[in-house]
Amino acid sequence: MRSNYKIQEANHLQVLSEDQCRRLIGAAMEILERTGVTYYDDEAVDRMKKAGCFVEGNRVRIPFRLVEQALNSVPRKVSLSNSRTGKRVMEMEGGNAYFGTGSDTPNFMDPYTQERIKTSYKTVEMATKTIDALPNLDFVMSLGIVQDVHQLVYDRYQFEAMVLNTSKPIVITAIDEPGYSDIIQMCEYIAGSEEELRRNPFLTLYAEPISPLQHPGDSARKLMLAAKKGLPVVYTPCIMAGGTVPATLAGAMANGLAESLSGLVLNQITSEGSPFIMGGVFTVMDMQTTIFSYGAPEFDLMMAALGDVSDFLDLPMFGTCGCTDAKVVDEQALIEGAISILMTAQSGANLNHDVGYIEHGNCASLEYLTICDDLIGMARRVVDGIKVDEESLALDIVDKVGPGGHFLAEEHTLENFKKETWYPRMFTRQVYEKWEADGSKTLFDKANEKVIDILENYEPEPLPKDVQQKMKDIIANAEAQLNK
Repeated sequence: MRSNYKIQEANHLQVLSEDQCRRLIGAAMEILERTGVTYYDDEAVDRMKKAGCFVEGNRVRIPFRLVEQALNSVPRKVSLSNSRTGKRVMEMEGGNAYFGTGSDTPNFMDPYTQERIKTSYKTVEMATKTIDALPNLDFVMSLGIVQDVHQLVYDRYQFEAMVLNTSKPIVITAIDEPGYSDIIQMCEYIAGSEEELRRNPFLTLYAEPISPLQHPGDSARKLMLAAKKGLPVVYTPCIMAGGTVPATLAGAMANGLAESLSGLVLNQITSEGSPFIMGGVFTVMDMQTTIFSYGAPEFDLMMAALGDVSDFLDLPMFGTCGCTDAKVVDEQALIEGAISILMTAQSGANLNHDVGYIEHGNCASLEYLTICDDLIGMARRVVDGIKVDEESLALDIVDKVGPGGHFLAEEHTLENFKKETWYPRMFTRQVYEKWEADGSKTLFDKANEKVIDILENYEPEPLPKDVQQKMKDIIANAEAQLNK
């Protein structure tokens, strides 16, 4: 036995100290009590007023104690399940890091032509099928808006295109409360009952406030519906330092936290104990181009710092990574994606989205997604760190082999090389002559081949036919309501 011997279990990145986390949270709570937020929904305002908030019109100032009560009642862990089996496959707590795509991009790089096209039902199907097949992607977002249907019901079609092509957990978006309600009903059919879905949910809603410090009516109503149904919800400010929040990173983070925490309060006063996932997309406004940057170092820094805050609060976190400002899958895209994935994995954020985004969220690339799948595997190996114990030190084997020997024939090598060494699926480690003989393929070439192979040969696990028909009936009913 060793005394006073510390073990580094994982390679963890920490940007903020506990004191800095405490101060940021305190600043966010002061914003809520002193400045307040607006809720553009009468029911939300009424609930906040009855809970003890100070209300003037739709401006709501939230006392510290209500934030603390919400933080005390919210679950510290959120689980998501496989939609076909009901088995829990994602346990969002601690430093468990899961990765998936983003949602509503308007454009898509066609893997067959490399043309930038509008997203559609078909492109969402293609994206979902690819995500389902890639081993390091844990959950699905649509990676595109379904634009070839009526836009007041596109969210139902979007969910259908996803759930028919994957059994992995799904993060959905919904236009409004009726859209979210219809998607919940579809999920209840898939799960078997309302109770079974609540017990083992395979979806979580993604909703947003509007910076600075505003909660649209649809967002507030979806927050409350999630609470009433006992289903998990992600509430994610998308702040832009220098534009919608202060230019200083601390000021930007305090504002973003205030928006997230005020969403948490509404969610918890609607139903205490409802599962809630904090987080955000915290980045800067590029003053030269005015874009919401997905590749800025400040983006990676604030997202990692937000991981420290979520760890301090012991709440599940929605992170962002694997995305780029580059317009095509080039060197810039790979550098920005690799840095963000590694920092996110090391920060311990739980539900990490936007993998596969290019063009600062305006377009998606399945080749980029496939390359990032390898980058996630690499990052996970880095996070695993180095195990130092009697077996891994291998002193007896070193003594047996001795000076000038080799370890290739040792049983210890056979037992451990796969455990210790990460092997890429996309990146090349061949000698030059072998690489040349195989066609001198670039990383993009290999990724494109992989995507085409998935699209043409991979078959996701299907849903029962009767469930598929019930989903179609819900969509048809929603469309029929538009004509009344």
